[in-house]
Amino acid sequence: MVYQSDFISVAVREAMNGIQKGHGGPFGAVIVKDGKIISKAHNEVVKRNDPTAHAEVLAIRKAGVKTGCFHLEGCSIYSTCEPCPMCLSAILWARIDQCYYVCSRQDAENIGFDDNRFYEFLNGHGNLADFKLLKIDHRECLHLFDTYKSLKNKILY
Repeated sequence: MVYQSDFISVAVREAMNGIQKGHGGPFGAVIVKDGKIISKAHNEVVKRNDPTAHAEVLAIRKAGVKTGCFHLEGCSIYSTCEPCPMCLSAILWARIDQCYYVCSRQDAENIGFDDNRFYEFLNGHGNLADFKLLKIDHRECLHLFDTYKSLKNKILY
């Protein structure tokens, strides 16, 4: 029988692999379905020069390729740390059933990874410095939505 601690151990080894290779922070993730690992990844932000290359996001991308599906219902994700807002959003979009994590966002903050400004912004408190989210005239691209709406075999998420 496989236990949750076994999957966390794989995530920890994956994170250590990334640390040792200089790929990024101490984050690893494993996606499991029916008691079997279908993907694993570690943080590759530094390696890829990609701020979205978090372990959870990369594991989701690999799982989608392996399963041939963008919905990962019936899956669980195991992470070395509480998912940041971006990763949590990706987990929810992927329809993963549950997320298990070990270290908290406070633990991550204690070593220099501070996501508090995002949580404050999402909770309606504070702002993101000079960031602006501005809507512009939509006439140039509204036809894209009409075209998609008219498709017979469209996939709605």
